[in-house]
Amino acid sequence: MSPTGLGHGDVEKNPVTSGSFLPEDGHAVPGYTFEYGNSTYARLQRLAGKLHVEQRGIERVPEDERNDTSLLNVGTMWLSCNMVVSSFALGMLAQKLFYLGFVDAVLTCIFFNLLGVAPVCYFSTFGPRFGLRQVVLSRYWFGWYGVKIIAFFNMLACIGWSSVNSIVGGELIHAVNNDVPGYAGIIIIAICTLIITFFGYKVVHAYEYWSWIPTFIVFLIILGTFAHSGDFVNIPMGVGLSEIGSVLSFGCVIYGFATGWACMASDYTVYQPATQSRRKIFGAVWLGLMFPLLFTQILGIAIMTATTINDGDNRYMQGYESAKVGGLLAAVLFPPLGGFGKFCLVILALSTIANNCPNVYSVGLTLQVLGRWTQRIPRYVLTTIGTAAYIAIAIPAYTEFEEVLENFMNFIGYWLAIYEGIAFSDHFLYKRSMSAYDPSLYDQPSKLPPGIAAIFAFCCGIVGMVMGMSQVWFVGPIALHAGEAPFGGDVGFELGFAFAFVAYTITRHFELKYFGR
Repeated sequence: MSPTGLGHGDVEKNPVTSGSFLPEDGHAVPGYTFEYGNSTYARLQRLAGKLHVEQRGIERVPEDERNDTSLLNVGTMWLSCNMVVSSFALGMLAQKLFYLGFVDAVLTCIFFNLLGVAPVCYFSTFGPRFGLRQVVLSRYWFGWYGVKIIAFFNMLACIGWSSVNSIVGGELIHAVNNDVPGYAGIIIIAICTLIITFFGYKVVHAYEYWSWIPTFIVFLIILGTFAHSGDFVNIPMGVGLSEIGSVLSFGCVIYGFATGWACMASDYTVYQPATQSRRKIFGAVWLGLMFPLLFTQILGIAIMTATTINDGDNRYMQGYESAKVGGLLAAVLFPPLGGFGKFCLVILALSTIANNCPNVYSVGLTLQVLGRWTQRIPRYVLTTIGTAAYIAIAIPAYTEFEEVLENFMNFIGYWLAIYEGIAFSDHFLYKRSMSAYDPSLYDQPSKLPPGIAAIFAFCCGIVGMVMGMSQVWFVGPIALHAGEAPFGGDVGFELGFAFAFVAYTITRHFELKYFGR
């Protein structure tokens, strides 16, 4: 008999490995069962076992297999994937796209990061308690069928994020060597990321545990070199409606970046023991997010101010115009540091791997939620498919990086705010405690919520989002009053959250009354 009470004869009947469907009893699935059976799935899992590749997908992790007790693993996971050049590039948008001064940009950065990381920290505490991935946990709010909408949006977010990060890495590699085209840099970043995520949870955590160190050292070199140059310009703060609109719109972008991990948060604490302190998990994630986000984004805000120097031969602006973020950093590093500066840029280019790892790892898990048949495909196969998809997107989007970054961050902030509004309404107003969740129901459609209230609330959130969004191609009627015409100020994520929260709070009452679940 196994430690779980299942004999090998019982395992052969396990539908996860025998080639039929998922178990209907809702129990956690022991890791050793994945290799049993004669199906193609089982054969692929046996191959994965020989290569020491993580075999588990979205199946619930048994408590006796949750043996990752390191809080450092939790904190450094987020420290590394945010101590990256993509976060630095976001800070550059404050002056370039939103015409903010230095102080107001920094204050906006601090406030909206605080808002954005809170859901990520909170959802991370669910992983140890239930042993379930974040998208699977969402079934308790959206139901079996409604969660497929969330999975679809999260799939787009993971693939889109990876594309943006790869573009940044490609720009840096191109800035170091103009003979290397952008698409080659994208492919290099993608292959390196795939190798790490292919092996799964333990290798991803091991990589993130250390990868922040060289990147942080390079950012300190950039900070010291730029400070020594004396080229910082303290751009004054704006006033009036135009300032309000710029702060709100830049804040929406910052929020989108910070909260972008919300729909995959528990994926990286799922092997933590159920007895782990929720406060410690929350604190480790908070520190791991806030420090790198503020450090890199404020550095980006500061260095971008140098592009406003009006001396007729501004190397910062020339570098930025020639190779965007890569050219700007080259303008900081190359004149004083020469060849060593190029080495620093290569390190920063490779830092995008750390940011891509959570996205590429989680996209495989997200795809498994779309249907029973997708769960029959091993996680590492879906990870490979996701990698091919974002390469195909990143290469043609390479020349439009700024627009891609701004629009994508807004998309992330919009839909995740709606998701968070529904999740928080259900958790705090209806379930009210962790004990209200029955983890054994995670794969039983008939016992999960119907999802009608959540889908309706999601649609209401989209209405709020549209009314508050401010984009080049559309400005909502409420957004027009949140700033100076013609673009106003972007309040899309705030209204999306509010509309979804209120709509779910009302309709969930009737759903529970009628369906009882």
